[in-house]
Amino acid sequence: MTVYPLTGHIRPYAWGSHTAIAQLQGRPAPTEGPEAELWLGAHPDDPSTVGGAAGGVSLASLIAGDPRAQLGERVAATFGPRLPYLLKILAAEQPLSLQAHPDLAYAREAFARQQADPALPRNYTDANHKPEMLVALTPFEALCGFRSTTASAGTLESFAIPALEPAVKALRDGDLATAVETLLSWPQDDRGALIASVLTAARARPDDDSCALAADLAARYPEDPGVLVALLLNHVRLQPGEAIWMPAGNLHAYLRGAGVELMAASDNVLRGGLTPKRVDVPELLRVLRFEVLDDPILKPTELSPGVLTWPVAVPDFVLYRLELSGSRPPIEVPAEGPRIIVATSGDLFAGGSVDGTPIELARGDAAYVPAGTGKIKLAGEGVAFVAAVPAN
Repeated sequence: MTVYPLTGHIRPYAWGSHTAIAQLQGRPAPTEGPEAELWLGAHPDDPSTVGGAAGGVSLASLIAGDPRAQLGERVAATFGPRLPYLLKILAAEQPLSLQAHPDLAYAREAFARQQADPALPRNYTDANHKPEMLVALTPFEALCGFRSTTASAGTLESFAIPALEPAVKALRDGDLATAVETLLSWPQDDRGALIASVLTAARARPDDDSCALAADLAARYPEDPGVLVALLLNHVRLQPGEAIWMPAGNLHAYLRGAGVELMAASDNVLRGGLTPKRVDVPELLRVLRFEVLDDPILKPTELSPGVLTWPVAVPDFVLYRLELSGSRPPIEVPAEGPRIIVATSGDLFAGGSVDGTPIELARGDAAYVPAGTGKIKLAGEGVAFVAAVPAN
């Protein structure tokens, strides 16, 4: 066998869906607890199991035991004995935190500084960056990147709250950094009154998109100035198949929906609000890129009939979407090295181009392909996503 069944692990974060992942995997729904993320990879916090859940082996252990055979010479030399990406099925029923991730140089520096000084806050779990992309499986809402400062100033000004004037002025001047710092550093004792005023003003105009978002977030987080920072971001509504890209320093938050998410294998997250978890405003401000993002939608490239990819400028990962029909011949996956496949519809078969026994991938199933397998093909009818390392 050259392609192996892969069993991922589900993270039960409170914001997760009670239906989406279960339905994808053909399990009864709703589930008793939330299911937020299905991890498919070798991240040390929750490595997947190769060979099925019973009697299988950890993918992290498999790679560590023979990194060159599993990853290939080039990937092992570039990234060391680890899989450089993490593939997820993400399913949000409630908003996630406002967050951003460091670039690689800063992550290395900050993690080393933190390791050398036990008194520093524990902001970093590793020395890696965490750029990420998401392709919607269902209608998906997200906040992604700063929108026009003029539009943001108009939204805050429309609330007619005098205390917000310094933030409005900074936005009118095109000074995103000052506006964000002003809002996130709001005096603790005054936050409740501020957000209450925002909630009242927003509820008076329920047909306005920004007001509807503000009312929803303010009701959930009644003392969190992150509610106002959220209004400075692009409110994106993805249809299935559309994607967004979140490079280092991009402030973002997922609101609701399910999607395929691919990222560098890191868990470095700096939060700015909309969460009960720890928020470190000064550190977040150090990693944010205060740039307007005019178009947060990541456009796909068609490589061949039925094969799409979304080009991103990182060496850690590339994502492909393959769509097969009963009348279409098998499709060769345009990647080698270590690959992870997840089927999101239909009934597919994955196997080596030359030999090896193909394995069946029903909806919700996943597979792992070592570098030593070489080229593989998908056959059958349905849709699958393939995570890989770019060729160069």
